[in-house]
Amino acid sequence: MSVQHPKATPTGGDTAATDYFRRTTRAQRTQRFLPIVKKATDRVGLARQCNSLASQGASLGLVKQEDVSIESHVTRKALDGLYLMIAEQEKDFRQNPFGASSAIVKKVFGVLR
Repeated sequence: MSVQHPKATPTGGDTAATDYFRRTTRAQRTQRFLPIVKKATDRVGLARQCNSLASQGASLGLVKQEDVSIESHVTRKALDGLYLMIAEQEKDFRQNPFGASSAIVKKVFGVLR
């Protein structure tokens, strides 16, 4: 987080920190998750079958182009879940900053009370 963001994050809404984190880390996280997902789907032979069917579905307009690769789809959904969980935790911190376990979180989000 840069020096420009400290003020905006505590006052920017229930998920401002998560939104910032998502914006600045999603591409990097995708690069790290995708090989893991690819390895797992290759191991069970899932990717080849699903990608073939998805390509056919995309050519008929039934599947979005971004969902043609099962590896990309699973990676995107995993990251969506990760950021959702972070956002839920952030909301909890904002609701009860003094219940947070970290002193820095208490300090940052405590200014809202």
